[in-house]
Amino acid sequence: MKDSKTSAGSSSTFMLAGRTEINRMGYGAMQLTGKGVWGDAPDRKSAKELLTAALKGGINFIDTADSYGPHTCEVLIQEALAPQYGKFVLATKGGLERPGPGQWTPNGRPDYIRGCIEGSLKRLKRDTIDLWQLHRIDPKVPVEETLGPVAEAVQAGKIKFVGLSEVGVAEIERAQKVLPIVSVQNLYNLANRKWEDVIDYTAKHNIAFIPWFPLASGPDKMKDKIGAIAKKYQGTVAQIALAWLLKRSPNMVIIPGTSSLKHLQENIDSVNIELSDDDFAGLSN
Repeated sequence: MKDSKTSAGSSSTFMLAGRTEINRMGYGAMQLTGKGVWGDAPDRKSAKELLTAALKGGINFIDTADSYGPHTCEVLIQEALAPQYGKFVLATKGGLERPGPGQWTPNGRPDYIRGCIEGSLKRLKRDTIDLWQLHRIDPKVPVEETLGPVAEAVQAGKIKFVGLSEVGVAEIERAQKVLPIVSVQNLYNLANRKWEDVIDYTAKHNIAFIPWFPLASGPDKMKDKIGAIAKKYQGTVAQIALAWLLKRSPNMVIIPGTSSLKHLQENIDSVNIELSDDDFAGLSN
């Protein structure tokens, strides 16, 4: 947030909900789990060291979910970063059940959502969740019903901000009638640009757009083009993919995930790469 003086802190920032300043280079913690996003991190000590390094590197926005593990990722973050609470924005998500490794099932029933919120508060050992995001809208449950307990939690001071994931403009507007939406987390990268209209909509309304799976660098036919641009900027292909996202829209807050300290530093350093308009356009076409 505003007091960050480290390398990623020198990058451009975004005002979440127009109130909380965060660096646009964040960290997604999903990879700090077992295979299939199931079970605990294979090396908990290294995982905790990576989380600490992320904050030291200037990252002040960390994204997780109750379904990562499930539950293990939230516990890991609490154990590693509880002393730093208040110095960064911690986002979590709820609304998915996990029958097994690699399996994800939406559950938007109010009683389940209420349990998700209370469970996250307990595991994170927080009185308030900085940003709670509905992981998926359940097609079997009206979103107004799903968001009922979320609105109650906001009123009770248990949630500060609310976001959505994998939604279109109509769904955002429908949810906005229940409570303010400050972020949208959708699949988006150089290879998959399905949600262009959502990016433009969220930018217009000062809503953070958080692309998940941000490091997909595009189809095979783009490899030579991306590689040439990476060489020009003395960066990696992944860094160019992240730099492209940062240039795409000022409300873009990116959360590349990794379990590698080396890749973490590469991601942080990508904020220093500012693509020219021509190079951005060349990648966009």
